[in-house]
Amino acid sequence: MFDELLGRATLKEEIAELEEEREQLRRQLEAESDRRAEAVHARQDAEERANRLEDRIAELEDRVERLQGDEPELDFRGTETLSGSRLEAVLDRLSGFETGPEGAFTAMVRGQDAVPEAVRDAFGDRTGLVSRAAPCLALTDDAGLVSVALSPAVPPEAFGTWGDGFGFEREWFLPTGEFGFALVRSDRFAFGEYDGRTRTSFTGFTSDVKGNHTKGGFSQGRFERRRDAQIAEHLDRCREVIDSAEVERLFVVGERTVLGEFRDRAVRTATVDATGDPEEALETAFHEFWSARLARL
Repeated sequence: MFDELLGRATLKEEIAELEEEREQLRRQLEAESDRRAEAVHARQDAEERANRLEDRIAELEDRVERLQGDEPELDFRGTETLSGSRLEAVLDRLSGFETGPEGAFTAMVRGQDAVPEAVRDAFGDRTGLVSRAAPCLALTDDAGLVSVALSPAVPPEAFGTWGDGFGFEREWFLPTGEFGFALVRSDRFAFGEYDGRTRTSFTGFTSDVKGNHTKGGFSQGRFERRRDAQIAEHLDRCREVIDSAEVERLFVVGERTVLGEFRDRAVRTATVDATGDPEEALETAFHEFWSARLARL
């Protein structure tokens, strides 16, 4: 009864429906994974829909928790994961927004505990939402018409400035110019040279790296030493491919445990969950990296 009075019952029903739809999409993704290049775009569309559903579920669950509490608190007006043409369209709208002198505020907030005073002055009681969205590019105007946060794929250094429009570079969010993009895991590798979104070359391979240790055979210590040696050999092969490409800009994504080996070479590194066939995994990783989370503040 209290759930119905407070509106929680309806929200919980919507969450259950969304979770069921999300699981259906997950099963669709698993079925698509056995197909090759012709299935990549369909899979990405399903991933985008699944991401939007997960964002909506998280939003509704937060609302349920707040309704169960004693004190109301501000929350995002909505969230969305943007990629491809949808991301480009949103950036076009924001770049076309014009105000009078010093009417639009743009800030890069690098961490939740590092919100500058200028951001607090611009966002007022919604500063906490900016902190929750960080690291993010936070945008607002003096009339309160726009109030959003976007997570750039290649975040700039922290800054905050007022102007007659929002000040950001499209290359923070979109693949532009020529660059190399590598997916590195402990047992597989995929690398492509790109001109914008167009891939102009591809190299990929998998390596025979031991999995979890089982009883019998090698001792645990010997097993781990052998596995570490196999991973080191695999990473050497990855570096050879990257170095031979001689690209000016390099992005490396993959397993957190191996990314440290490439930070001195890369403009940006990031963890992604992309597995399977190297070429298909590279497409998935590329799509995931060049996506942005939009939070309406």
